This record gives sequence, structure tokens and C-alpha cells, in this order.
Amino acid sequence: MAVPARTCGASRPGPARTAFPWHDRGPRPGPGAGRRVARPPRPLSLLLPPLLLLPLLAAPGASAYSFPQQHTMQHWARRLEQEIDGVMRIFGGVQQLREIYKDNRNLFEVQENEPQKLVEKVAGDIESLLDRKVQALKRLADAAENFQKAHRWQDNIKEEDIIYYDAKADAELDDPESEDVEKGSKASTLRLDFIEDSNFKNKVNYSYTAVQIPTDIYKGSTVILNELNWTEALENVFIENRRQDPTLLWQVFGSATGVTRYYPATPWRAPKKIDLYDVRRRPWYIQGASSPKDMVIIVDVSGSVSGLTLKLMKTSVCEMLDTLSDDDYVNVASFNEKAQPVSCFTHLVQANVRNKKVFKEAVQGMVAKGTTGYKAGFEYAFDQLQNSNITRANCNKMIMMFTDGGEDRVQDVFEKYNWPNRTVRVFTFSVGQHNYDVTPLQWMACANKGYYFEIPSIGAIRINTQEYLDVLGRPMVLAGKEAKQVQWTNVYEDALGLGLVVTGTLPVFNLTQDGPGEKKNQLILGVMGIDVALNDIKRLTPNYTLGANGYVFAIDLNGYVLLHPNLKPQTTNFREPVTLDFLDAELEDENKEEIRRSMIDGNKGHKQIRTLVKSLDERYIDEVMRNYTWVPIRSTNYSLGLVLPPYSTFYLQANLSDQILQVKLPISKLKDFEFLLPSSFESEGHVFIAPREYCKDLNASDNNTEFLKNFIELMEKVTPDSKQCNNFLLHNLILDTGITQQLVERVWRDQDLNTYSLLAVFAATDGGITRVFPNKAAEDWTENPEPFNASFYRRSLDNHGYVFKPPHQDALLRPLELENDTVGILVSTAVELSLGGRTLRPAVVGVKLDLEAWAEKFKVLASNRTHQDQPQKCGPSSHCEMDCDVNNEDLLCVLIDDGGFLVLSNQNHQWDQVGRFFSEVDANLMLALYNNSFYTRKESYDYQAACAPQPPGNLGAAPRGIFVPTIADFLNLAWWTSAAAWSLFQQLLYGLIYHSWFQAEPAEAEGNPEVRESSCVMKQTQYYFGSVNASYNAIIDCGNCSRLFHAQRLTNTNLLFVVAEKPLCSQCEAGRLLQKETHCILPAPPPAPPPAPRPLLAAASLTPHPCPADGPEQCELVQRPRYRRGPHICFDYNATEDTSDCGRGASFPPSLGVLVSLQLLLLLGLPPRPQPQVHAHASRRL
Repeated sequence: MAVPARTCGASRPGPARTAFPWHDRGPRPGPGAGRRVARPPRPLSLLLPPLLLLPLLAAPGASAYSFPQQHTMQHWARRLEQEIDGVMRIFGGVQQLREIYKDNRNLFEVQENEPQKLVEKVAGDIESLLDRKVQALKRLADAAENFQKAHRWQDNIKEEDIIYYDAKADAELDDPESEDVEKGSKASTLRLDFIEDSNFKNKVNYSYTAVQIPTDIYKGSTVILNELNWTEALENVFIENRRQDPTLLWQVFGSATGVTRYYPATPWRAPKKIDLYDVRRRPWYIQGASSPKDMVIIVDVSGSVSGLTLKLMKTSVCEMLDTLSDDDYVNVASFNEKAQPVSCFTHLVQANVRNKKVFKEAVQGMVAKGTTGYKAGFEYAFDQLQNSNITRANCNKMIMMFTDGGEDRVQDVFEKYNWPNRTVRVFTFSVGQHNYDVTPLQWMACANKGYYFEIPSIGAIRINTQEYLDVLGRPMVLAGKEAKQVQWTNVYEDALGLGLVVTGTLPVFNLTQDGPGEKKNQLILGVMGIDVALNDIKRLTPNYTLGANGYVFAIDLNGYVLLHPNLKPQTTNFREPVTLDFLDAELEDENKEEIRRSMIDGNKGHKQIRTLVKSLDERYIDEVMRNYTWVPIRSTNYSLGLVLPPYSTFYLQANLSDQILQVKLPISKLKDFEFLLPSSFESEGHVFIAPREYCKDLNASDNNTEFLKNFIELMEKVTPDSKQCNNFLLHNLILDTGITQQLVERVWRDQDLNTYSLLAVFAATDGGITRVFPNKAAEDWTENPEPFNASFYRRSLDNHGYVFKPPHQDALLRPLELENDTVGILVSTAVELSLGGRTLRPAVVGVKLDLEAWAEKFKVLASNRTHQDQPQKCGPSSHCEMDCDVNNEDLLCVLIDDGGFLVLSNQNHQWDQVGRFFSEVDANLMLALYNNSFYTRKESYDYQAACAPQPPGNLGAAPRGIFVPTIADFLNLAWWTSAAAWSLFQQLLYGLIYHSWFQAEPAEAEGNPEVRESSCVMKQTQYYFGSVNASYNAIIDCGNCSRLFHAQRLTNTNLLFVVAEKPLCSQCEAGRLLQKETHCILPAPPPAPPPAPRPLLAAASLTPHPCPADGPEQCELVQRPRYRRGPHICFDYNATEDTSDCGRGASFPPSLGVLVSLQLLLLLGLPPRPQPQVHAHASRRL
């Protein structure tokens, strides 16, 4: 149809123009021509007929043109929509693929996912798995109690009497300063041979157990040798357990003396620095050794507490915090004449990783001044514990007081708050070396069912800040069988390299009788534990029948996830559990809060919700429908959930015909298998196969070409009904291979991609096939070969229409190098099938656009001309509408996707910025789009991020917080013989060994490739389409000038078409808003950030930046804690408890000879043989 020429002011032609006005321009180099080199942008003469060059050459100045009217821009938008739809209909092959599926209907069946049945089955399988571990745990705990009861204590036992495998022996032999190397022998230590075991990811020996003893415990002490003696009998029980259940992983007994005996034997993973591992500080041991705790720590900061003593107190508080788990609640306060919290927390808060970090940082700021006021400190602590208006553990209640000494017993405070019931235990700690009378401190502890400890030096901190667990274990021991209940832990990192695990724990009690009256013993012997790897639990969940966006998850009573596809910690610290809340694993909303609460309460439920999900590459936000179904996992503290999109209710299951399956030949002889062979790629397109576990003997590889080679080689040997293969995965792969090959045959092979400026066409399927045509295009294919892990695949399933995906560009990376490369834009859409009233989406198809060619097409489509137009006459006295082609010096035209990333532009200099967040291209215009509700912002926090360690600002400084003696001290002979001098000497020597106890470490991270990344919080900001759907005109007011723009969503795509005047004045740059992604180091506060640049509106990038806080403000978050439930059992009281053993200190002046010997031992890195905490270990003599 001929279209009359438009003159200025003429009405818009009615019927739509030809969708492809440039297809008659002849072929252009395409994928077959290979990569281009040094190619400048094509002149417009290649894209328009000669007649249309005249208005370009004769175009009058900008003053003769006006900003396009709204109906004009709507017309351009329709042309863009028609062009995109036309190309996708011809090359995408959606309709043709539907027909192919229907033609092959006899090769597959449609199966249904029934959420309730599925989730109940998986919950039952997990329950059965964990129950087998529970039975093994009970056998171990019973055996341990009987072995210990039958054991006869030996006072004269010697090291050579005990033969065992010391897990740290090899590491100590490699250490020239080791105690055993100096001895010249290790007569009591076995030397074992080990075999590699993939289940343990380690070398193991199944005939023996291994023993690990903490570095600061002398392994030749009588207590330790007796412990080794009786626990040796556990070896046979470990072996028998494995015989009954070969799937068992680590079986561990953690003793209250610090000894760890585990099976099977494997060498200990010694760290590069000194090994500070102590089983009594592991999350699983802490949870199993006592009931939940409400703890208030009060620290004396009066003037007498200075220098070393204050340093010891700060370190002691930090070590005490490490003995708490997420089931516990805590607050820390300092006191002199009055008491005040050390942090912003004004009440008890959950002892999670982030809250404990706040405490540890705040404690370092304590300053000693004023006079001692025990009354103020204890009254504050009791008030905290009596506050019933907050969430807390509601079990063991205790006060831990650190002081250097005092005379006041504050009996009136105890009478008022704690007597006669004594529901709050009081533990007192005398810190530092001094000559004060410690009787009042002992009395406070003994009068309130607590314990008194002494911490004279830094070496006594770790042991004495964890011994209180023995006291808390008394009611559990006295409760007997009632307290013998298995508990399951949070997720944490296994110290022996197994990865993420959960552990079933069971306390082990002392069954012996003490004294002539046959009084029952009330000591806990330790905790028995059995690990379960998360991967073993995941294997019980459906893998590929739930589709790319369906998944199973599980949470515990704290709301922390046990299973979730987003549980992916970048770094792990084996000392801390991995605690990711369900509401942090997903984007939080009210519906998910209700689901989380119901799951924690142990209820069943089902709910369909509309919610937001983050794309796999974390660049986009989609609003989707999801069905949540959940049930409790019986006999555990876990609850299981299933999430299904509506389109994943049904899935395909290949049903290869009987005649094919009856052929007892290798799978490689099956029909359609030939299209997996590389020899077919040139004619049928390149095939990527998802790296799934199709068969047990299939060797995995990160290189897809190598994986395909391994797969083909194995298929030469395997028959279709082989028991070693997963028939569902294997048959679906073969089915999809044939179906995608038919798409090549029916659609792609006969089309000229060059004519439509396409670099490639592709199809990806649920069965694991990704076919890219032509074969040469696979060289530039960067998408994940596993469709379920490809962002384009998952987003296409969740969105209707065509999803554009520009190449990813980070703000700090170089622009795209168009001269040396062919850059493509992915356009994809889901294939929806309707079979017998059942709807599903088994595949995604798409094309890859040539960026440069389509940028030129974009300019023509958004112009007032086609090849049939007559030249426009636009003189100085007349006005014409500007368009995106002729007036590209004055008019900016862009396509932006739903995440705010640039897809196409009429500005040639912006082509290398395609894929960048549009604020980096035009901050002023992006801000206007956001302010006019075209985009909505979503902020979230990633608590699993990793950041490179940042060096401290004062690298040349000495360690901070250490007492430095004055010149007068050095000149005073009395000072040199005082306890303070020796304590200082000891701290300096310990600093050589326990370097981490000094606050300022020299530039360790700088230039050292071995320094590990630290976990940190990453604040992410994503954008997605807002509520505006219609076209919209607006003016950006820039003060002295203004800027017109028009924006309109393109139907059936994720694109926004924007036309705007170019900025004419610099005032428009003044109001820019910056929202960068930020990282915050968790282990230590980062240095003050430099002055921020002028803000821009920016999307989340993957580049860390310093920031002043760890994600959302912790002080605000604790005011609105998330719902949780603690363990349903509590053992904090028993009427028969004997509290007479409450600590006995010794306040005698130190011996010069003993001190000198101790320092020499420390200097050599040897643990002192004498037991300085006699009262702590003497109670273990049974």
C-alpha cells in the first residue's frame, strides 16, 4: 500500500506500515561470516533507499523541528512491537514447537505434581533418614555412660599406657617446636594408613577412631589420660553403628574435658596459625550441653580496672559471647557507680552472629573510671532478667560478673531479687593478678547457685569462660532419661571438610555415685553427635520434576533455613553457625511472614500468593504467583515447605516406546541420540547438555564439551534400562534432543538469519538440552548449560511475552568493545503447551540480536519515514516533528528493560554502554522515570556475601588496648617484681602465639593472596516496572531550562520505550541520586569511608564498597524481632541439685620461679604441664 508523503502538521497515516521495511536491502554478513574486526557503524545508506537520504542531507536546523506528539510516539512503539513480534514468530518457532510436541505425543506422558503428597513424602523420607541417626546416637550415648561407669580411675596412669591415634600428630611432627618432636618419639600414638572416601571428602581409616585435644590442654595430665582410657571402648560401637548404617558420616564424642574422639579416623585439619579448636565451643556441643540461656554480662569498669586487667576483661567477654547459640539471649553492661549497656541494645537480644558482633565491638570501647558499685551492676542485671515484655529464652537465667575484686557482697540485692528461690545463677570472675580478698566474690557465686572463677592471665580465659556449662548441665543430669532427648542443630560448616551439615546431639551423663552416701553424680560427661550432610538431605527432594522455579525448603524453630536454593554462603566460619533467615533467603512480605510463623508452630498449610522474586543473576525483580505448601518433619525441630509456580503443576515424562526400550543395545543406538554427537552440530546446531547426574559412573566436568564427551562415551556402554542410570533424566534428555532437532529441521535451517540481523536462534528445555543454531554461534554462547540455572530461562517462564536480556556490564568494567566483537541481545519466550486441559511450559525459545544492526533498525522504526516516504519539506517557517533517526543529535531514543538496563539507543556513542544501568548513561532521565512511577525500587540485604579483607588504617601502630608502663614503672624495682610486670610479659608472649588477640594486625591482607575473604552484608537495590502501563509525557524541570520526555511500555515485552530531548543545560545534572550496592565487613568494623561522590541512581553491582553499618541497623531490628520458638524442653532447676561445689580460688602471691618457667614454656609454644585451673578439672576425677 502506498503511503502519501507527510508534510509538517499532516495527520498520521492510518493503516500500519510494513513490518519489515528494510528486508529488501540485500544480505549482510551474519553469523557465518565469523567475528568482525574494526567495523565502524554502518552508514544510513545501507539501511534506507537513496530517496530517503535527501532529507538527511537537507535537513534544516533543529529549530525547524518540534518534539514528537504523543500519537506519533505511540505509532513508533507499535512499529517496534510489530517488528519484534514478527521476528519472534518467524524464528522463535513457538507455534511450530507446540506442533512438534503434539506430533510426538506418544513419546511422553504428562505427570502431575501434587503438592500435599509431595511435601508429606519428602518430610517422611527426611524423618526416616534422621531417625536412623537418632538410633545410632542413642546406642552411643548409652554405651558411653556404661563404659564410664565401669571405668576405674587411675591416679598413676602414664602416657605410654594409652595407645591412640592423635589426629594432630602429623602436624606436630612437621612443627620443629612441637613437644613431641623435642621428646624424639611418640610411643603412645598410632601411625595409620588412610584411603580416600568421597562421602567424607577426606582420607579416612575405618578401623580406628581419632582423638583431638585442644592446644591449651596438656595431653599428659591424669584427667586427660583417664578420659582417653575409658573412651577407647567407644571405637567398637562406632564401627558397629557404621555396619548397621553405612550412610553414617562423622560420629563424634565431645568430652567436657575438651577431648574429642571421632570416627572414622582422619588427620586433623591444622590451621596455618595456632589451632584454637575446642569441641566445647562448637555450636553442636553448646546446644547439646545445656538448655537455652538468658544471660546478662556485667563488667566492672571502675578506676582500679586499668591496663592489662581491662584488656583481659574485654577478651573474656568476647570469649563468653562465643559460648552462646541462637537459642540464647544476652545483654552486656558496664558498671562503676552506675550501670549502663555497652551497646545500643537496652534489653536482652538473641545471641546471633550479628548481635554478638555489635557487643564485641562495643566492649572494646569500655573505659575504666570511677568507683566500684556492685549494687548498680546487679540491680541492672536483675531488672533485665525480669523484663517479661520482650522475647527471650525463658529457661536458664544467669548473671556473669567480671571484676578485679571488691568488698561489697550486695546481700540486700540478692534478698530483694533472687532469694529464696534463687532462680538466677550468679557466676563471678576475678580478673587479673592482684592481692584483693576474693572471699566476697566466692560468696556471691556460692549463695546463688553459681560458680567462682579466676582469670589471672590471658591463658586462662578460654577454659574459664566455658566451664560454667558444667553447672548448667547439672539439672539435665539429675533429670535423667527425661533430659535424654536428641536435638538437631542449625546449619554450620564441618571442621573436617564435609561442608555444610546439621548435627544430632545427645548429652552423655555421669552415672557414678559420689561420696559415702552414694549421692548421685551431677556432672555432664559430654555430648554425642552425628553429622548429616545437607547434600544427603537434598537428595531426598525432587530434583527436576518441580521445574526451574519450583523448589523445596526447610526451616527450624528460629526461622533459619536448613534447605533453600538461596542458601549459598560465600564464606563460612566453622566457629559460627550458618544462620540465614527464611525472610532473608527470599524477598520478605506479609504472606511469607505468615507462612514462616505457621511452619515454626509446626502446622500444616497451603497458600497461593503473589510475591516478588529476585532473578538468578540478581539484576531483576519479577512479580509472580507461587503456591506454598508446608508440613512439619516429625521428631525434629524442622518444618518442610514446597514452592511451585502454577505452570509447574504438570511436567513431561519421556515414555520411549516399547520397541526402542526392548532393543538391548547401548543407548547410543537409540533414535535421536545421533543428534547429540558433535558430528551433527554443523547441520543441526550445537547442543549443550545440562551437567546432571544421569548415571552414577558419569564423570562430572565444568567444561561442557568435556562433559558431553564423557556422556557419549558412557552411553556406548549403557543400555536404556540400566539400573545405574536415572531413567527419568536420561530418557527426557533423549526426548528433548529429538524434539529440538525437529525444530531445526522445520524452522531454522531454511531461514536466512542474516536478513533479519540475527546472530543465533536457540531453544532450551526442562529435559536439559540447549540447542544453539548455527553451530558457529556457540563460540559466543555464555549462558549456563543447565537451563534451570540460566537467568533467561527462569525469567522467561515467569513472564509472558518476550524477555530481552542485554549483555551484563558492571559499572566499573570497560565498555563493550564493539570493534573487535559481535555483541548480541538475547530475546526469549516460554513455550506453553495445553494438553488435555493441562497447561505446562517445558521449553524456552529465542533469538540473539545483532546489537549494531538492530540499533540502526531501531532508529528507522522510531522515525517518520519508510523507504516509500517522500522527502519531507521543512523550512524555517514550517515545523516538523523530530524523530529518532534524522534528529538524533537533539533527540534521545532508548529501549530500557524492566530492570532499568539499556537495551538499544539511537546514539551511536551509547552502543558500548548497552547492558549498563540507565542511570550510568543518563542519570537525570532515569531519575525522572523513577519519580514518575515507571520503576519501583526494591532494597534487600544479602547476608551471605564475601568481601576482601580491608587493611586497618593504622598499620604501623602497635597493638591497641595494651597496658604500656610508664618510665617511672621501668625505674621502679618493685614494679619489675610485681604481678603486673609478669602479666604484661605474659600478654606479650601470648601475643606472639595468639596473634589474633591483639586488635591491630599488620598489613596481613595486603599483597597476600592466601588471605581469605570475609563474610559481609551486601545491600542490593533492584528496580522493576511500576504501576504505569500507558504512554506518558512529562517535563523535567531543571531550573533555567526544562526537558521533555515520553515513555511507553512495549506490549508483550519487558521493554520501556523512552523518547527525550537531550539535556541542554548543566543544571539538570544537579539532582542526581546514587544508590550503590554496599558491602560491610562482619568480623571487624571497616574504616571510615571516604567522602561519597555525587549520588546517582544506580542498580546493584557486584563490586564491594565500604559502608558504615552491617546492613539494616541492628539496633532498630532488635526492637521488632522476628517470631521464633525455642526448644520445647527446659532443664534449669532440680530440687536435688548440690550447689556446694561453687569454686574455690587461691589468692597467693605468684612464685618467681613458677612465673619464669611459665613464660619460657609459652615462648616455646608449649602448653604448661601443671593444671592452673585445678578446681575445674578436679571435679572430673570420678
